[in-house]
Amino acid sequence: MKRTLAVSDIHGCVDEFKQLLDKVIFNAEEDQLVLLGDYVDRGPQSRETVEFVMHLVREKGAIALKGNHDQRFVDVLGDVDSLTEMKFFEHGGIQTFKSFCGSEELDLKQSKERIRAKFSDHISFLNNLPYYHEDETHIYVHAGLNPTFSDWKTQPERDFLWIRAPFVQQRTVVKKTVVFGHTPAKDIHGKADVWFDRDKIGIDGGCAYGLQINCLEIKGRNQYKTYSVASKGSWR
Repeated sequence: MKRTLAVSDIHGCVDEFKQLLDKVIFNAEEDQLVLLGDYVDRGPQSRETVEFVMHLVREKGAIALKGNHDQRFVDVLGDVDSLTEMKFFEHGGIQTFKSFCGSEELDLKQSKERIRAKFSDHISFLNNLPYYHEDETHIYVHAGLNPTFSDWKTQPERDFLWIRAPFVQQRTVVKKTVVFGHTPAKDIHGKADVWFDRDKIGIDGGCAYGLQINCLEIKGRNQYKTYSVASKGSWR
């Protein structure tokens, strides 16, 4: 039976991500890899992570969704307000700019211009990622589904990227199980392991916080197996 492999919140931890794919013996011919967003920020190798994800999508048939950090990185490269910039750099953006610019000394204006000029393909890739993926048995999304929308596909784009408590703490209004990242599993049930609820599964292992990166293996409707690789460090 074909496997679906779901991974979320890589956050620049590309070495751990590659180790995880080796651990699950990922085979693009047999497996469907679904990545739930947040490829940049906090961890040390955002650029390398984006490039590897681009390779997986373009050469290995992976499905990559957009995360809130990916969107904010794209936004910051445009003309944004100072508050958006401040939040970006407070939440791991410095590491992202260093990864893309290869420099310890960061002049914001010059760095933006350099990234826009040299990495336009990367930025376009991130900007055009979808907000969700759906198959016969599951819905995959970065942050979650707003339970106040009976037609979840019509919810605001921001909810796909940012929603937390209203989704995590309430029952969904869909029949399929929702697989999500964004909210670290440790914040939900006190440990970094994948969190299973009746109608949703949280897989963010908090790798960039020094915990682990998780993979959820899905076979059919409800056959699950989990894998994890420990983080090499913490980049809060």
